[in-house]
Amino acid sequence: MSTKDTPHTPVEDAYRLRDEDVREAPTTMRGRLRHLGPGIVLTASVVGSGELIVTTSLGAQAGFVLLWMVIVGAAVKVWVQMELARWAILRGKTALAGYATVPPRIGRMGWINWLWIGLDLAKNFQRGGVIGGTAAACSILWPIVGQPLSSGSLATWAVIVTVVTVGLLRSNRYSVVEFITTWSVALFTLSTVALVLVLPFTPFAYDGGDFAGGLSFAIPAGTVGLAVAMFGSTGVGADDMTNYTYWCLEKGYARWTGPDDGSEERARRAEGWIKVMQLDVFVSWLTCTVATLSFYVVGASVLHPQGLVPEGNDVITTVSRMYTDTLGPWAETLFLVGAIIVLFSTNIASAAAVPRLWTNTLGLLGVIDWHDVRVRARVLRIFTVCLPVLWLCMFLFVQSPLVMMQIGAIATGIFLLAVLFAVWRLRTREVDVRFKRSGWLTAAFVVSSASIVALAAYTVLEAVVPGISGG
Repeated sequence: MSTKDTPHTPVEDAYRLRDEDVREAPTTMRGRLRHLGPGIVLTASVVGSGELIVTTSLGAQAGFVLLWMVIVGAAVKVWVQMELARWAILRGKTALAGYATVPPRIGRMGWINWLWIGLDLAKNFQRGGVIGGTAAACSILWPIVGQPLSSGSLATWAVIVTVVTVGLLRSNRYSVVEFITTWSVALFTLSTVALVLVLPFTPFAYDGGDFAGGLSFAIPAGTVGLAVAMFGSTGVGADDMTNYTYWCLEKGYARWTGPDDGSEERARRAEGWIKVMQLDVFVSWLTCTVATLSFYVVGASVLHPQGLVPEGNDVITTVSRMYTDTLGPWAETLFLVGAIIVLFSTNIASAAAVPRLWTNTLGLLGVIDWHDVRVRARVLRIFTVCLPVLWLCMFLFVQSPLVMMQIGAIATGIFLLAVLFAVWRLRTREVDVRFKRSGWLTAAFVVSSASIVALAAYTVLEAVVPGISGG
């Protein structure tokens, strides 16, 4: 069953725990691999705007010097994601429901929920940028109105992308969409990894000295804004962590664990499904890290030496130089097709996830009954139509995919600190000590938390007082 089918299928309610739905967790690696899924959905949303455009642009602007941030950004956040998902499985609740319990409360919800609402408005710019990036790639490949990247061609393709997105999601064929987009992203990522391996045999070769310089833990002047955007948008961001709890619930990890009756059997099932989730997170993290590093290295090796920094609606054309300059002009079509696929998959993932969060928010506010499956499905369908149209309007207004993605990514970085605070509180108050016995997982979570806070402070200081750290 698709992780995205459940809200439209009243037979099963992924957000309600019932004794009749319990299922024993697999105990073998092969069995656990067969139950992966939420991380794949998350990867489809992550490997797109962040890796393809923001990370590549960072490499083009800064060269190898910020390579360390790519690694740190992908590594430190995954442990927070894992902690939040564990809480969701044990409690059978969504992340937004957890945030609502974190004081101080403002009305029916917690302050983090209200922060999410404010920052999600900024994320609309990023989602509009994904639509714009997809439209730009389509326009270059087939300028059906006027010249490539003309306003008419961009607007036409942006409308087409939005209509197709809404149509696919309203058709309930989520399993087909997931299958196609996941494998497409995998193929496009593998092609970029292959390009990285080919680079040493081209005029844009890199060497060990480039990588050594990239691990100097410095942020050059003029790259702070893009670096913060990269940290917020690549790997798992705060919104991805939040979305992940919904995918875990819809996949069935919490439903198969069952309601908390205090029994040993339930605790054993929970430990089993949490192990499946942890493997799911690890596979997703590994995929995202490899993709992020690949896009960054190619941007730093090919675009940076030529002074080519993606800007405005030319971002797709500039990024395509990574392929054409190394493989020849024939590779442009290959890149454009891949870019359309990977950006569209990100758009699909956003259009599937964000309506869930807004529907859940209306439930927390008492506007609708979140646990009424039919009401939830009806409101979800409304958001599935309205939100992509809103993102389309945002793109048509701004018409700069890279800037739009940076605005949303910086907002995600700010929200990450609030999510970190919430996860610590939920972990301390609502997770039984039995599920916190792993010393190395606890240590990783502590290091992750400290790294996020330290990096946030560093970037804020650099932004307010440039050069204060001597970078």
